[in-house]
Amino acid sequence: MSDPRESWEAIAALVGQRDPEKLSSFLDELSPSDIARAVSRLEEEERTSLLTLLDPEEAADIIDELPDAQGADILEDLRAEDAAKIIIELEADEQADLLGEIEADEAEAILQEMAPQAAATARTLLAHHPETAGGLMTTHVLKYQDHLRVRDVMNDLREHGAKYSDYGVQYVFVLDDSDQLTGVVRLRDLVLSSEVTPLSQIMIPDPLHVSTDTPLVELEHFFDRHDFIGVPVVNALGVLVGVVDRGDVEEAHGENVEQTFLRASGIVGGEELRSMPMMNRTSRRLSWLSVTVLLNVMAALVIAMYEETLQAWIAIAVFLPVVSNMAGCSGNQALAVSIRELAMGIIEPRDYLQIVRKEAAVGVAVGIGIGGILGLAGLAYSLISGDAERAVYLGLVVGVALAMTTVIAVSLGGVIPLLMRRLGVDPAIGSGPMLTTISDMCGFFITLTLATFAIRALS
Repeated sequence: MSDPRESWEAIAALVGQRDPEKLSSFLDELSPSDIARAVSRLEEEERTSLLTLLDPEEAADIIDELPDAQGADILEDLRAEDAAKIIIELEADEQADLLGEIEADEAEAILQEMAPQAAATARTLLAHHPETAGGLMTTHVLKYQDHLRVRDVMNDLREHGAKYSDYGVQYVFVLDDSDQLTGVVRLRDLVLSSEVTPLSQIMIPDPLHVSTDTPLVELEHFFDRHDFIGVPVVNALGVLVGVVDRGDVEEAHGENVEQTFLRASGIVGGEELRSMPMMNRTSRRLSWLSVTVLLNVMAALVIAMYEETLQAWIAIAVFLPVVSNMAGCSGNQALAVSIRELAMGIIEPRDYLQIVRKEAAVGVAVGIGIGGILGLAGLAYSLISGDAERAVYLGLVVGVALAMTTVIAVSLGGVIPLLMRRLGVDPAIGSGPMLTTISDMCGFFITLTLATFAIRALS
């Protein structure tokens, strides 16, 4: 349905009627995006009732369409037994993602209700950072010992076809007696080979692989260089433990970009949806905004120190926000580059001197360019307003101030993320307000100080 209101109202009505059959039929008619929008519009109790009315597999399909944070919030409202029935229907890596979003004690209660083997797999994935190969991999892989023949593998595939149908099989992995990865067999080669052929004869030996602690950025580079659907993951002993799919890496990269954007915009934790409890959303926003208010007050105090200068030359006040804003924009460019390079592993906190040197060089060139433009604007403003005597001075003051502040802003923008990382603070959260405050204070101070000297020269 094109109108999401009709969707959620119809779902709410069917939930109220407690009619699982009609509810399931109606959901089948909706697209995944319609379902996600409709579920977001339901009340908390309605969402809980919706999942309990459906069978676990259908409920899992709905959870799979929602952002992990929203899905986790809904599962937390269910009984651990009901939540476990739904989670068990999801892929192992998605199980770990959801359980990682749930409070530790509630997640453990859900794990206790799951089958021992499934719970053990989820715990294994939870032990890895979510943005590493170990956290992104799926443990659903086909692996066989190297002494087996094609016939043995084909018989196993036929016997357990229903189980393997959800694996997304593209390769068969070959292990030695110690379960270490020794080769990979393409399904095409497996099907076209003689039944008596040993796997060791048709496998690709020593296949490319990654370790469980390989970070997301390296996985991105791997798939950029190799046109593979997936890559095997081994632990420290070389034992095959799973496979990372290209699609999962691309999805994780997209989520990482979104969360970085949200953190940079002041959303603490990098995740917020309007379906979340209001108090949680309010506290997250206030924790960032309250600090920002204090930092802006500090910048305002610099202006208060130069009250006499502003009274004597009101035109300076017109250009103060221009200087601070343009310098801040330049600094944010350097900030974005540093955050990106930190995420990619290209730079480390100890590289601050190199960063300052490179950014200062760019800052000088950029500062001269935009400082010259603003200087000409200041000159024109004075001439148009009839203050020809101060026209040249105003142009020089605002132009030089912007050039100097830009050099400082880009240098700080390059270094602040490194400092935040060294202090153990997410650079995407703290860097923006700190850069804005410092660049504002520097811009105000430099502009008003130069203006004070210009007033003295004029008098």
